[in-house]
Amino acid sequence: MNAFQQKLGSYLARFLTRPHRNYERFSVLTQEQLYESLQPGDLLLVEGNSRVSTAIKYLTQSTWSHVCMYAGVDDEARGYVVEADLVEGVIRSPLSKYAGYNLRICRAANLTEDDKVATIEFCLERLGHQYDTRNIMDLVRYLLPTPPVPSQFRRHLIALGSGDPTKAICSTLIAQAFQSIKYPILPQHREVSEGDAQAQRDEALLESRHFSHFTPRDFDLSPYFEIVKPTIKGNFDYRKIRWFS
Repeated sequence: MNAFQQKLGSYLARFLTRPHRNYERFSVLTQEQLYESLQPGDLLLVEGNSRVSTAIKYLTQSTWSHVCMYAGVDDEARGYVVEADLVEGVIRSPLSKYAGYNLRICRAANLTEDDKVATIEFCLERLGHQYDTRNIMDLVRYLLPTPPVPSQFRRHLIALGSGDPTKAICSTLIAQAFQSIKYPILPQHREVSEGDAQAQRDEALLESRHFSHFTPRDFDLSPYFEIVKPTIKGNFDYRKIRWFS
């Protein structure tokens, strides 16, 4: 049964990652702007154009269907990211892979250099891990027709999978990396009992969500990640824009 599920999961992965023909690009970022703005440890949110991207965007009610981590440049001075790919598992990919896609840069605020290195190494150490094929089985149910799922429940539908530590999906890989250094993403406020005097003295008690409950949009929504916009970075002057009339 496991062998059958793996074969079926591989087939579905190839099917789901086929791109749609019509893709509307609204981002005006160039590759040069990306290279100039990205720092190792930054996250790149991607609006994908595949069938699985459609399912993830529906379930999360978000533009973003994929997240990966910029890890720096390789031996040939080319920028690359670490990501959990549906077909190939956890891999290194050239930054140029996402040329032409709608993108957003998210940066963990005030992250120390040591912790920045630790998050990158966490992802690199998991190169070769498989994508969680159980997650593929779960996602395929929400492609066609569009399911009538109330919006308050859609977030939980994506938080599925086997929980096998040697398997991953894109957002869980990144969430685990930041949780490994105890960096907050979207923590929950912990309920404190009346008898917990020590806890009551603390100004705030936060509790981490399970890594499988995170989606790409959470890094966009997080109050602990900055949104980096290269087009307005530096000496942006809207008066110098040349408009087509």
